[in-house]
Amino acid sequence: MENTHASNPSEAAIMDYKEGLAVFTDKMPELAKHYNSFTQECFKEGELSKKEKQLIALGISLFAQDEYCIIYHVKGCLDNGASEKEILEAVGVTAAFGGGASMSQAVTLVLQTIEDLSKQP
Repeated sequence: MENTHASNPSEAAIMDYKEGLAVFTDKMPELAKHYNSFTQECFKEGELSKKEKQLIALGISLFAQDEYCIIYHVKGCLDNGASEKEILEAVGVTAAFGGGASMSQAVTLVLQTIEDLSKQP
């Protein structure tokens, strides 16, 4: 799903993910409804803030090498007020466990996504 309406690669990846999720939802509405309900519950404000939860999700995404989730959760971090330094500190913790593979995603995809999404109005 190549999106030509996006202003940068990070935005295009997020739009591709959302389009794919919409197709999945049309084909599997009950499963999608329950999955969405579960994830909404997991990410709502609680003892941990939404920002902290997004930072955790970013770390897991990096460790799992899931590029769509990395981009999506960098956006989630930024949308919930995380600074670039906070994001990079979370990246450092992830690299302590995930080594070079996590760090390679951080110094490429995470930094590019921060740059891409910080340019948006």
